[in-house]
Amino acid sequence: MDLHPWLEQVVPALRSPAGALAFVPLYAIWVSLLLPGVWASMLAGALYGTFWGSVLVFAGACLGALAAFLLGRHQLRHWARRRLATRPKLQAIERAVSREGLKLVLLTRLSPAFPFSLLNLAYGLSDVSLRNYAIGLLAILPGTVLFCGLGELAGDASRFGEMLAGGSGPAGQALSLLGIAATVAAMVVAGRATRRALQRHGSS
Repeated sequence: MDLHPWLEQVVPALRSPAGALAFVPLYAIWVSLLLPGVWASMLAGALYGTFWGSVLVFAGACLGALAAFLLGRHQLRHWARRRLATRPKLQAIERAVSREGLKLVLLTRLSPAFPFSLLNLAYGLSDVSLRNYAIGLLAILPGTVLFCGLGELAGDASRFGEMLAGGSGPAGQALSLLGIAATVAAMVVAGRATRRALQRHGSS
């Protein structure tokens, strides 16, 4: 599907001050629909520069993330709870991971192995508090700045793929290493919580 004709019509409108304000709710809707935000973040960088692009993306991401979290917490949670009620071990694991709270939220937000949009809904279904969830959103800032910077460097949507393929430079490599470290740490934290839950469940 060729998006360039559509972009040629939309981009001039988005470059205006009103378009910049509209970008925030548009980005929120994008991530609320569980769509990947990398391309949209790079578009923000190309349109508004690294700094303002990052500000708009972060605002939109937070808005969309909170909407998805509240959807999971209030609309889908009862359905999920009913499913978990028939699986005591899974219920014990879910409670144990939820107790890790802010630490696990921060680590999973830093890690590229955990898709941003899906995490929003997953944490809504968990027992993680809204406060810890909201604070954990700060961990998306490094990735936000990087992808907006890549978008500004690319300058045009036709070059986004090229930048993602290998044009990220030292900053991208550093963020990749941080993401790998966060992934390992998140797996360790979740694994320990899971083992403790299973041990308690087995002894009860």
